[in-house]
Amino acid sequence: MSEKNYFNKEAIDKLKELAESARICMMTTKLDERPSPSRPMTLQEVDENGILWFLSGRDSDKNYELKKDTKTQLYFMNNSNSEYLSVYGTAEIYLDQNTIDEHWSVAANAWFKDGKEDLNVSVIGIKPLDVKYWGTKHGKFVDIALMAYSAITGADKGGDGGEEGKLEV
Repeated sequence: MSEKNYFNKEAIDKLKELAESARICMMTTKLDERPSPSRPMTLQEVDENGILWFLSGRDSDKNYELKKDTKTQLYFMNNSNSEYLSVYGTAEIYLDQNTIDEHWSVAANAWFKDGKEDLNVSVIGIKPLDVKYWGTKHGKFVDIALMAYSAITGADKGGDGGEEGKLEV
């Protein structure tokens, strides 16, 4: 597996590409405890500053946990493309209507009975501090074809093991 690190705007673009293509992640809080609580969360977007945005219930366990300790870990997996992303960062909870309006999606109506005016809506912004990714260089199907070719012929044309690295946002 070869290593390729990204910095600044390129890192944000790569973060946006990987996180938004996976869309669902596991959000882990209380990182100093074992076991640390994790739950699936749907990403709303990654903004131009690299902040990852989620909608959440004000009364949720995760909001309560993040008020006590802002450290969080996000794990994204896009299995269909063999792409993986680990984001360690700090969370901030927003309760103002402008931020809710900015990050609202129609799909969130399923979770909040009064839509974006529901008094239980909050927005969580995660500022990345340490980001690592893993993926294929040429896409899953090309890598599978290269590995099959190598297995059949014995030639050293197999999958290159993909790419991994850090995203310095």
